Amino acid sequence: MTRDVKEIFAGEAPPAPAALAAKVRTLAPSMTRSMQRVAEAVAADPAGCASLTVTGLAELTGTSEATVVRTSRLLGYPGYRDLRLALAGLAAQQQSGRAPAVTADIAVDDPIADVVAKLAYDEQQTLADTAAGLDTVQLGAAVTALAAARRVDIYGVGASGLVAQDLAQKLLRIGLIAHPHSDPHLAVTNAVQLRAKDVAVAITHSGSTGDVIEPLRVAFERGATTIAITGRPDGPVTQYADHILTTSTARESELRPAAMSSRTSQLLVVDCLFVGVAQRTYETAAPALAASYEALAHRHTPRRRAR
Repeated sequence: MTRDVKEIFAGEAPPAPAALAAKVRTLAPSMTRSMQRVAEAVAADPAGCASLTVTGLAELTGTSEATVVRTSRLLGYPGYRDLRLALAGLAAQQQSGRAPAVTADIAVDDPIADVVAKLAYDEQQTLADTAAGLDTVQLGAAVTALAAARRVDIYGVGASGLVAQDLAQKLLRIGLIAHPHSDPHLAVTNAVQLRAKDVAVAITHSGSTGDVIEPLRVAFERGATTIAITGRPDGPVTQYADHILTTSTARESELRPAAMSSRTSQLLVVDCLFVGVAQRTYETAAPALAASYEALAHRHTPRRRAR
């Protein structure tokens, strides 16, 4: 089972104008350099590009008309005409003040107040981009699989390992059997035990982390339902994923590495999965969640000092 970008987005409705910039950031790494120039141009200046014909945009970016059309289709539009309409809509949103310009990177000598403001903006943008680009059909299918799972194994290393732990503890609190795995050996040995009605979740921003792909492959071959949470919908991990949940490919800088950017979008997807599963299993999830709160309540009560 293999997938490429065209297969992943085949049959989807064209993205809304607000989702265009997010889709450009997600797909740009998988594009040819000439297609990247087209994508970067429309994302940077939607108003200017909306006024151009296909020939004009090709000349502006130093590419061909065919490249412009291919880029439009890769971004989810049937043709360049549809992309121009989306660009016009995005330009109108920006002019109304609903889509502010991207902030500058954090500098070494930035005052702490500026650091807070820039990080807050970037986090908001990452969440908005992820929400705009998240395929709700794939999300719904993943929720259905998790809600009916006999057992859930979750794979992630590094920063993604922390997200895997977060998802596991959330599912455990509503009564599901969930195990996070950051040790690649344990991940594979556990994946061997999975069967139909089990679910395996791989979390990898790059989509190419071998320690995450290997156990997912094993789980896939054993018949488990597999889910990939990744910033690269064309990454190797998707070869073994029944359901793909794409996170935002946020900007990174020297002082804000990818691990920070990816974690924000991954946690949003994890929360969406958790809430969706809790909704589907409410009759059992609500009592389980109440029981976990009650079991831990005494730990949140301040103890009196002995006299």
